[in-house]
Amino acid sequence: MTVIVGLVHKQRVHLGGDSAGVAGLSITVRRDTKVFRKGPYVMGFTTSFRMGQLLHHAFEAPHPSGNLDRFMVTTFVDALRTCFKDGGWARKESEQEEGGTFLVGVAGRLFQIESDFQVGESVDGYAAVGCGYDLARGALHATAGLRLAPRERLTAALAAATHHSAGVSAPYTYAATPRPD
Repeated sequence: MTVIVGLVHKQRVHLGGDSAGVAGLSITVRRDTKVFRKGPYVMGFTTSFRMGQLLHHAFEAPHPSGNLDRFMVTTFVDALRTCFKDGGWARKESEQEEGGTFLVGVAGRLFQIESDFQVGESVDGYAAVGCGYDLARGALHATAGLRLAPRERLTAALAAATHHSAGVSAPYTYAATPRPD
């Protein structure tokens, strides 16, 4: 289910996402979006609509401060884990907690949060998650030097994933971090 794509352009993070809700061989085009802006953040999720609902409506993301790498792997993830536990989403097996996968942009940087709560950041300045991620990343790579606007690149990546993956469907939604001061 899903493809979420993101890229960094001129100190802003831009995300795009599809609208597919997939269960087995069934697909539903969902009205609720998988990408959204929340304060200084932009987020786009895969894994579960419940997880996304918690991110969008329950997660009180702390304001970024200090060293952003340290902040993301400690303060941000600690608040995220608490939100998931309180919302009944976090799973625990063999004393290890598990969440879900999503992209988050803040302060001109794009991070990928994995199900084990690791925080990753690609040197490429773009990322994609979900079942169509490899198709979308190929499109983002191919459009990197073409001087396209961020939304054009995101749309190309989303369209490539839609064309080649049964788990991805239009319409697409977009969100971006606020303009830097």
